[in-house]
Amino acid sequence: MTPLQRTKTTHHSVLLAMGALTLFGLGGCSAPPTVKPTPQPATSQVPTTPVTPAAPSTPATKQPETTKPAIVAQPIPPAAVTSPAKSAARNARDYRKDAASHLYARHSQHIYKGRLPPMLEAVGVLNVDIDRHGSVKSVQWMRAPRHAPQVMQQIERMVRAAAPYPVPLHMSQVTYTDVWLWHKSGKFQLDTLTEGQD
Repeated sequence: MTPLQRTKTTHHSVLLAMGALTLFGLGGCSAPPTVKPTPQPATSQVPTTPVTPAAPSTPATKQPETTKPAIVAQPIPPAAVTSPAKSAARNARDYRKDAASHLYARHSQHIYKGRLPPMLEAVGVLNVDIDRHGSVKSVQWMRAPRHAPQVMQQIERMVRAAAPYPVPLHMSQVTYTDVWLWHKSGKFQLDTLTEGQD
């Protein structure tokens, strides 16, 4: 090989080497190929807050309905015991007026007001024995309305319930007689204080 050929060959090798370096440099400076990221499925970005499970709903306790308290009949207190009135009567006829007024006062709600009709449910004549303290010793029918036994029983109860009667000051005891005029309404008059009949 001649010196000229050796020089060309060397020159040619240098050029090849330079070209390779250039290509290498360009390749090193070039940006790496762009790789598109694989799309991810869209997810909600709502912050995850721990959810406390709701307590089981308890039905509201039904309040018992307010009921009005049952009306309880209160026992009627016994009438205040007072000293019995005093009667100045000296015989049974006069005492009968005091006893009739006493019975009217004790049973005022059962007195028939005004003149009685001609037809009554019952008419009875009753003797009542009163002791020196005004207590009822006994009752006896002189003329009993036996067709109305319920009336007889009620009259006897009323006579006994009215005690004590006025104390007979001038007699150790007294038996007085009065006529009971009984209306069908359950009200009465005594013959001693009657307002009469039509």
